[in-house]
Amino acid sequence: MDKKILIVEDEKVLLSLLKDRLKKEGYIVSTAENGEVGLEKIRKEHPDLILLDIIMPKMNGIQLLERKKREGKIKDIPVIIISNSGQPAEINKVKKLGANNWLIKTEFNPQEVIRKVEEII
Repeated sequence: MDKKILIVEDEKVLLSLLKDRLKKEGYIVSTAENGEVGLEKIRKEHPDLILLDIIMPKMNGIQLLERKKREGKIKDIPVIIISNSGQPAEINKVKKLGANNWLIKTEFNPQEVIRKVEEII
C-alpha cells in the first residue's frame, strides 16, 4: 500500500491508538505532538493524509491549516480533523481551510477512523 499518514495529536494515548491501528491496516505512519513539529513533518514527508487535532501546544490545528493552505507544495494534502468539539462554527472554519472530514474524539472508534481514511486515500 505504501500510503503515508501523519498524525498530529498531543494526547499520547490517542496518538498511540491511532498509530497502531493504522499500521495494522498497512499504512506508513509518522507522528507529531504539536503543530510546529507537524508542519515541519508535512513539509519534509509530504504524507498522503494528515490526521490533525485542533487544540495543541505551540501551534494549534487551525494555525497549521492556515499555514498549510498558503504553501503550494503541501496545500492539497487531505486532512481529517480530530477534535473534542463538534461545534458547527469550528467545523465550518476547518472546512474553509481545506479539511476534508472530521472526527469527534468522544464519539469515534478506530474502525470509523479507518473508514474515513479509506474514503480519502
